[in-house]
Amino acid sequence: MSRKYFGTDGVRGKVGEFPITPEFAMKLGWAAGRVLSKRGTRKVLIGKDTRISGYLLETALEAGLVAAGIDVRLLGPMPTPAVAYLTRTFRAEAGIVISASHNPYYDNGIKFFSADGTKLADDVELAIENELEQSMVCVSSEQLGKAVRVDDAAGRYIEFCKSHMPNHMSLKGLKIVLDCAHGATYHIAPSVFRELGADVTAIGIQPDGLNINAECGATHTVLLQQTVVEQQADLGIAYDGDGDRVMMVDHTGRLIDGDEIVYLIARAAQKQKRLKGGVVGTLMSNMGLELALAELNIPFVRSQVGDRYVMELLREKNWRIGGENSGHVLNLDHTCTGDGIIASLQVLTAMIQEKQSLAEISQGMTKLPQILVNVKFEKGSAPLEKQNVKQAISDVEARLAGKGRVLIRKSGTEPLIRVMVEGEQFAEVEAYAHEIANAVKIAS
Repeated sequence: MSRKYFGTDGVRGKVGEFPITPEFAMKLGWAAGRVLSKRGTRKVLIGKDTRISGYLLETALEAGLVAAGIDVRLLGPMPTPAVAYLTRTFRAEAGIVISASHNPYYDNGIKFFSADGTKLADDVELAIENELEQSMVCVSSEQLGKAVRVDDAAGRYIEFCKSHMPNHMSLKGLKIVLDCAHGATYHIAPSVFRELGADVTAIGIQPDGLNINAECGATHTVLLQQTVVEQQADLGIAYDGDGDRVMMVDHTGRLIDGDEIVYLIARAAQKQKRLKGGVVGTLMSNMGLELALAELNIPFVRSQVGDRYVMELLREKNWRIGGENSGHVLNLDHTCTGDGIIASLQVLTAMIQEKQSLAEISQGMTKLPQILVNVKFEKGSAPLEKQNVKQAISDVEARLAGKGRVLIRKSGTEPLIRVMVEGEQFAEVEAYAHEIANAVKIAS
């Protein structure tokens, strides 16, 4: 069955426009409650990021869940991976995250985790969608759920994060700049790194409901890069609004993206003889990652773009490590979902073990120049089916002669064609990308 409401990452949209409305959120809470009340603890956790609409959606979801007889635990602002973790530790039936991740404040979304901290099973999502088509009916008063705030949620998650660095290690002597994107890690990440001994300068820790991801965080790293150099820090770490993405910066201000972080974690696991199988990247993963892993004899495969697809392939192959260049990093030996804080702690652990700086430890991988050009197209048109576009792609691939890649795909959320070209020379790659992009424009 096709889904009417659930996308690849829950329900998302612009606040005030269907389905991100208070009416739909309450009905969604009720529908989820109807399905989840038939099992186990009848308990659901709700966490959110710092965008202003989180209060509205939290209250609406709470009302719907309680009306269906579900007890609700309110976590307040909390990173997405924290909600996944706490759902497991509370033995809850599900966890709900109210967040639009790296999007601007005027967007929001509602995402569900299962009792084991992973994505809801397809049959559960379909059952919820079926309930959404029914008329909303409240349980009798004696069966209503209760809502309680979890005051120690942040402390629980801070200790969980710290547990992923060996007890005999410390970050003492490291000067670190953290950029929390005015998002859900603002009250978590600084405590984690300070309690592990680091000298921390924190930016992006003053959320006002509107400034989440605004020219800061993992999607806008210029501020972090400048601050690391100005502060003469050893390194910088940036998270996105809900804390599941991470980017890092070495002491020179050079950006270390998700591909490089995956490489560092996989190499460290191999050295510690803990690597199980290989690494999963995506179609957008830099060819430099593939080449660097090949030098270590570590298998590498690509999934579709999206951490959901990385996770699916990891499970299919029974591998543990994967991720995206955007900063979603998965290591199933540590967590059941992408976790920016824990991924960065794994890199720092490798640095300490190797007794090297971030700049030194990341020299084993060289990224190939990669250019991404977005081209708008009219809905209903099919530019990728046009002969001139196919010919342009074929011509570029022939000139790359196996020393690069061309990837053309439609955006899953916008009317955009994404043109990516990768190769050995930047100027050449840039020219090829625009050549194909111009062909797409003509065909649109």
